[in-house]
Amino acid sequence: MFDRSVRLTVLVVTLTVLVISLIGGVIIGLRPAVTVLLVGFIASLSIVSLVRQQRRDGGTGSPGALGIVFRFGLVAIATLVAIQLVPYGRDHSNPAITGEPAWATPETRELIVRACFDCHSNEVRWPGWYSSVAPLSWAVTRHVVEGRDEVNYSEFDSDGTVDDDTIEVILEGEMPPFYYTVFGLHPEANLTDSEANQLVSGLRNTPGFAEEEEGD
Repeated sequence: MFDRSVRLTVLVVTLTVLVISLIGGVIIGLRPAVTVLLVGFIASLSIVSLVRQQRRDGGTGSPGALGIVFRFGLVAIATLVAIQLVPYGRDHSNPAITGEPAWATPETRELIVRACFDCHSNEVRWPGWYSSVAPLSWAVTRHVVEGRDEVNYSEFDSDGTVDDDTIEVILEGEMPPFYYTVFGLHPEANLTDSEANQLVSGLRNTPGFAEEEEGD
């Protein structure tokens, strides 16, 4: 049987890797089975390595609070380094622009570029270092992918398809979302009430945009 020190090490490793992997899984949107496999693989390697180290050191004594914190930190750092090998979130290229709406005015385009284009276009200005470091890069990439799936102003249909969401979310204060500008991030996307009203007015006069009718 392993001594108490080894058991604590295994527990710390398992919990650390589990938390980091599950958070990453939620951000990326991995299937639960895939997340479990990743957790098991990384945790197994970490546990085997630490147990071997325990045996080399004689496996005597209890790690104590500081020892547990130290091991937690080591495992967290090792896991964060390992997940940098995941390719998801590293491709910051923008697809080709195939068509934009015929904006009512230049000011309409300027305002929607400020507030929306970094998630809803093929002209994304990828942010600084955190868009290249997992798991933050996973979150940024997922937001862009989901944003483009909702509406992509760089691939706007000109065949009569109508976007009846954009005006509504602006009027309801849902665009840009709170997390996009929290802690002072992307201050240019924070439109004043006057700018938001100006944008809505411009979109109402831009072909392809409409408002949802009551009861829809």
